[in-house]
Amino acid sequence: MKIQLFQTEIIEGEVKQNENRIESLFEEKLHIDTEIVVIPEMWNTGYDLKNVAEKADIDLKRAFPFIQRLAINHQVNIIAGSVSNKRNENIYNTAFAVSKTGELLYQKDKIHLVPMLDEHHYLTGGDEVPDVFEINNIKASQIICYDLRFPEITRYPTSQGAKVIFYVAQWTTRNINHWRTLLKARAIENCVYVIACNSVGKVNNKNHVGNTYAGHSMIIDPNGNIVEEGGDQEEIITAEIHIQKVTEQQKSIPIFKNLRPDVYKHAE
Repeated sequence: MKIQLFQTEIIEGEVKQNENRIESLFEEKLHIDTEIVVIPEMWNTGYDLKNVAEKADIDLKRAFPFIQRLAINHQVNIIAGSVSNKRNENIYNTAFAVSKTGELLYQKDKIHLVPMLDEHHYLTGGDEVPDVFEINNIKASQIICYDLRFPEITRYPTSQGAKVIFYVAQWTTRNINHWRTLLKARAIENCVYVIACNSVGKVNNKNHVGNTYAGHSMIIDPNGNIVEEGGDQEEIITAEIHIQKVTEQQKSIPIFKNLRPDVYKHAE
């Protein structure tokens, strides 16, 4: 199965400009045989948090039809990153995915908010663990940025049969070593493919002066090997993945058969 990651810069607060950029990537960079495209976190507004109440989508009423049209017109499944999304008077960071026939396959809110970016002053964290959904007949799940740091978040969908975990992010260069290490860890400890799409460009946040979004989007196999990895500029990362490798790895190292939830303790 062929995957493309659209590692692009997100212009803070410029929804139409970001839409135009993403649409142009589909028109100019999409390969005819690609089955899944992945785009970054918060692609509609970026981290223009001070103005997010004004610029956020409302219950995906703008973002979903936009992605749906791209999916149908280009006949490709889309892991549609995430968007700032107003719902029930709260603003969430909402991930979603759309099939090539235009069906909304998945929708879930980011759970953990980044204190270093003051997200908690502007956004509301989700209260449901990521689910399993099917995309291109493969069980998968989708997780947003900071939630990568919490292994419990990934363990549930992989224990329920997800073979691929898609991570969408705006992760900075300050902790690029964490990004690479944690992504590999999630693949190794769950014996699944990890597919991660990050953004690039300047960070406009008082706590991250001079920092940039790190890029280094990557595709990692179930043994923790990096199949493809991007650099720190705008680019398209393309790779073939082979889902049977997940079955083989989980048979070789049967972690899910060996789980002992009866003895585990969880943080309160």
